[in-house]
Amino acid sequence: MSLHRHHSQAEKTTLDSAFDSSMGTIPKHTLPPGTQNADAAMQFIQNELMLDGNARQNLATFVTTWMEPQAAELIQASLEKNIIDKDEYPQSAEIERRCVNMLANLWHAPEPAGEASAMGCSTTGSSEAAMLAGLALKWRWRARREAAGLDASKPNLVMGANVQVCWEKFARYWDVEARLIPLEGATHLTAAQATAACDENTIGVVAVLGSTFDGSYEPVAEIAAALDELAASTGLDVPMHVDAASGGFIAPFLDTELLWDFRLERVKSINASGHKYGLVYPGVGWVLWRSAQELPEDLIFSVDYLGGSMPTFALNFSRPAAQVIAQYYTLVRYGFDGFQRIQSRCREIAGAIATGVEGMGPFTLLSRGNELPVLAFKLTTPDGYSVYDLSHELRSFGWIVPAYPMPEGMADVHVLRVVVRNGFTFDLASMFLADLAKSVARLSGQRDDSVGFHH
Repeated sequence: MSLHRHHSQAEKTTLDSAFDSSMGTIPKHTLPPGTQNADAAMQFIQNELMLDGNARQNLATFVTTWMEPQAAELIQASLEKNIIDKDEYPQSAEIERRCVNMLANLWHAPEPAGEASAMGCSTTGSSEAAMLAGLALKWRWRARREAAGLDASKPNLVMGANVQVCWEKFARYWDVEARLIPLEGATHLTAAQATAACDENTIGVVAVLGSTFDGSYEPVAEIAAALDELAASTGLDVPMHVDAASGGFIAPFLDTELLWDFRLERVKSINASGHKYGLVYPGVGWVLWRSAQELPEDLIFSVDYLGGSMPTFALNFSRPAAQVIAQYYTLVRYGFDGFQRIQSRCREIAGAIATGVEGMGPFTLLSRGNELPVLAFKLTTPDGYSVYDLSHELRSFGWIVPAYPMPEGMADVHVLRVVVRNGFTFDLASMFLADLAKSVARLSGQRDDSVGFHH
């Protein structure tokens, strides 16, 4: 979460309310001395929240911004349930278990020894899931090293410079060297780069199924094959983790022949964000292991809590069951065919936007939404303005479109990125392209008579 600094206690804001005119002003950074009228307090907060961007026009976030009202009703009815209290809320725990097994089946995990006993858990999102998967890799590597009487003090994790920042956090927090491979000739990690960076201290290789920078898939099967060859030729047996934060809910439905999951024996664990293309409001994530052997028992706590004993593997403790229940709703509600239709439509809309951007003139596409429904594009030849100027200009139409440099190796390339999610339509795509064209015209000094004030 973001860190916030201390502010002056004297700073106040006016609570202008039709409900209670006596309320006057309240402090911003200290507790008010008295209670407030409930309706007035709600109105006051709603007024401030109006300054947030419109979530439906937010083309920056991967996070779900729309769910059906039935899902919202289930969430509202479950907000008070603590998912950690499995004895108190056994059916919520059962629903979590069902979700894990559905994902294990979707990602082709080997048949477990017992029925419906896939190894995995829910998390607050992919960041926590990545931490848990990374810890399992480190613990297993350390156990192998110590069993062989070798030094286990210098672990490293190999990944492309395009990984999400949660992996850099994992490395820093858990004292692992982050071997971030600069981009060379591709916008993501390649098999040759991955194997070249591995040594006896490598706890694993992270492959990303859907880069946040441009939406592209890393070649998981090629990396796995290269690591198989490395093991055969050198004895270095390096496991893989697949960060499928977004692609884990895209590839199984749209790229069914693509080998990226537990069908590859080299892949030991997978994470995904239910609150991205899993179609759930934040925050819920998932992490699964191909078998119980991949999750060291030392990391699993048996917790005596509220009269019961339960195994748990998590960085968090108390959190609401609501999002897990919402995930179960989307899996049951849409099924395979529904997810396929939704994700296919997102990809079609992303492709339509890519075609429109390409035909506009000044842009070069780095991706066009044919993997994740995400496109990234740069200015082919800057004409007195930058992608940052264009991002700012689009804000005047309400569109939130991020501009940023690509990772190390391509840091001189600056792009805009558009993420298409469920709830975004072809009509909205047409509006966006029209506003993008107007923004380009404004910045390039062309007159646009369609924009202005008319009596």
